[in-house]
Amino acid sequence: MEHKKVLILMGSDSDLPSMREAAAALDRMGIGYDMHVASAHRTPDLVTHTARRAREDGFAVIIAGAGMAAHLAGVVASQSTLPVIGVPLVSGTMAGADALFSTIQMPRGVPVATVGIGAAGAYNAGLLAASILSVHDAEIASRLEAFRRELAEKVVAKDAELQASLDRS
Repeated sequence: MEHKKVLILMGSDSDLPSMREAAAALDRMGIGYDMHVASAHRTPDLVTHTARRAREDGFAVIIAGAGMAAHLAGVVASQSTLPVIGVPLVSGTMAGADALFSTIQMPRGVPVATVGIGAAGAYNAGLLAASILSVHDAEIASRLEAFRRELAEKVVAKDAELQASLDRS
């Protein structure tokens, strides 16, 4: 595995089950990462310090997951020029919709790439980080291409199973 290129942050340890999916995608792509809990509301100084040091610490992409008000990704993006991928997480009465709106509606000049809500979104965040890194890394690009081929092969195999089960000869 390569040196740590992706920083994964989450607002609470209750976010860990979902954010482990981002780590799983990075593991699959052979990309190193660090993972930390840092709350935009409860530890703002820590978030600011972490975001400002991320490039100096060798990271190239930051993935930030949070639920409810979900300010983590936006605060991180305001403190770093690295690409930030926001993962809205399921919590509260709105089942993650509030986190989605908070993450995606950033003011002009402070972009956050936003993926879908929850664990599937977190996995896609890991893959998006890999895509970003693949711009300058042919090995990661090759792993992504192989992953996409595997996805396509699984769909073709599932269709073949379906067609066999429908065989009306």
